[in-house]
Amino acid sequence: MRAATQFTGTVKAGTTSTWFTHSWDPAEHVVWTVVPVTPGPGAAQIEWNMRTQRASATTITYWIDVRNLSAADVEVEGRFVVLN
Repeated sequence: MRAATQFTGTVKAGTTSTWFTHSWDPAEHVVWTVVPVTPGPGAAQIEWNMRTQRASATTITYWIDVRNLSAADVEVEGRFVVLN
């Protein structure tokens, strides 16, 4: 098993940002999650959606949309784990 943070960034208040990561092995089972780093007690801060593209016969691209549900900018981390 391999796990790491793939990206970090800021999602402005009330907006959606998209990250992508490419050249992943299609034989690997990759699980993604996105978590807020900025404290924001009282309510959910973000929601996220994953899209995939079979970029070639040997690679996959993941597209991660992160929507900020709050009235303040939120720092996020995009994390993955490869289950083999």
